[in-house]
Amino acid sequence: MYYFTKSQAYKRLKRHFNEIKHIHMRDLFKSDGDRFEKFSIKLGPILFDFSKNRITEKTIELLIDLAHEASLEEKIKGMFSGEVINTTEKRRVMHWALRVPENKEVVVDGKNITKDVWNVLKKIEHFVKKVRSGTHMGFTNKKITDVVNIGIGGSDLGPKMVVKALNFLIPEDIKVHFVSNIDPAHLSMQLQRLNPETTLFIISSKSFTTLETMENAKRAREWIVENLKSADAVKNHFIAVSTNLQGVKEFGIAEENMFEFWDFVGGRYSLWSAIGISIALGIGFENFKKLLNGAHMVDEHFKNSPLNKNIPVIMGLLDIWYTNFFGASSIAILPYSQCLEEFPNHLQQLIMESNGKRVTKENRVVDFNTCPVIWGRVGTDGQHSFYQLIHQGTQLIPCDFIGFVKNPYNNEKIHDIFMANFFAQTKALMEGKQEQKVVEELKNSGLSDTEIQKILPHKVFPGNRPSNSILIDELTPYTLGALIALYEHRTFVQGCIWNINSFDQWGVELGKVLAKGIVNNLTTKETCNAYDSSTNGLINYYKKIKRG
Repeated sequence: MYYFTKSQAYKRLKRHFNEIKHIHMRDLFKSDGDRFEKFSIKLGPILFDFSKNRITEKTIELLIDLAHEASLEEKIKGMFSGEVINTTEKRRVMHWALRVPENKEVVVDGKNITKDVWNVLKKIEHFVKKVRSGTHMGFTNKKITDVVNIGIGGSDLGPKMVVKALNFLIPEDIKVHFVSNIDPAHLSMQLQRLNPETTLFIISSKSFTTLETMENAKRAREWIVENLKSADAVKNHFIAVSTNLQGVKEFGIAEENMFEFWDFVGGRYSLWSAIGISIALGIGFENFKKLLNGAHMVDEHFKNSPLNKNIPVIMGLLDIWYTNFFGASSIAILPYSQCLEEFPNHLQQLIMESNGKRVTKENRVVDFNTCPVIWGRVGTDGQHSFYQLIHQGTQLIPCDFIGFVKNPYNNEKIHDIFMANFFAQTKALMEGKQEQKVVEELKNSGLSDTEIQKILPHKVFPGNRPSNSILIDELTPYTLGALIALYEHRTFVQGCIWNINSFDQWGVELGKVLAKGIVNNLTTKETCNAYDSSTNGLINYYKKIKRG
């Protein structure tokens, strides 16, 4: 039975790592003028350059051997054929089926899933057109101008990221907002800027019982009813994305305004489903379809391309290389586009909720590191905060640089300056700055030898810091869909190599369960003694200060 650190490929990679770990990328580039051509892949409007990694052709060969030994190709085939690969919840993993063209059948257990998916998509299309045209109006017959998505986790992060990224496609007469935090401030700050007569709320909760979402939904409902003086207003101002029809009807939402999705779609993969209705309301349904099309293009690439020419496969294998051989504990996501401001946040959930696991599918506690910490910020802001750590810190932090050739806001001169930073940073991380060069510069500035020796160590950059560059022709719904799908499949590859279940999230539940019990302790006057001394102390202090 396959186990990552016991596999023959792992052992060969370990020996190879010891052979090349001290080789500098400067020397790899000097010795091979074709390195860029060997280590880059073009996929439609996307160029993936992984030449600035601490790898050789032998490294890739051995990583591909590891993929074979982990049965990656069979696992990819299993996902795309509808096998139950989420073993702890006994579920299929079929977010990819949400972006299949209408004329392409996906048959599972004798049923064409595509038909069900497109029935919901057509319902979304119909509703979006009604709202954007003014056919669906508020209770007082005013056009909807603001849409508020109330959800949390995958029902918030993915749609919010896409809406912010494609904001330049949203017309001026409609705005899309997101509320997720149960902190009363989050919803209150939104409501004070909105007009109840022209606001539509989307309640995004599969079960229609999610604590944070439903508490915010109840407050939003109270706001509408109080301001419009009628409970009947709920039908005009609320829609639901859920599977709980009874709960939706009891809330007051009309049955025709409930949009369903399926248990084969995990929350962090759900923006392609009816959860994405906030996206469609903002950018229009035709653009939402283009988002799906871009993701489907990557699905086909991932499913059909040989492993050594497969972008998500290479991305995932490089993560293994740095996490399990170089000991890297984090990966920085660095979009050079303000439009992708929320992209690192989306990837945090996608990757860390998927692969933050400690046991294999066979229930064996792992003896190796699994998911790295995902973090990042848009350039050039990041350059003035944490890039110092990446360049000269003691930790090895692999980076993904994501940039676009064309800017949607059409200032070519400024965009060139912006992208010059993109190219310069990847080069600087790879090459570094050697002592000889620093000495030369300091002498030219007129410093004495004594002064040079004092400052020299501080100005040397070791380089040899790895990065991927993802360069995309322009930001469109199609290319954004493709980019998101690349990272989804990259995450799947990681999980396959580690042999963990990337599609459950039991660790999310423990805190929720405990919170439900603690709520009762916060509402009583009695001193709390139900927990450990720290938790009791914090609760009792909270209650004391709250009571004044």
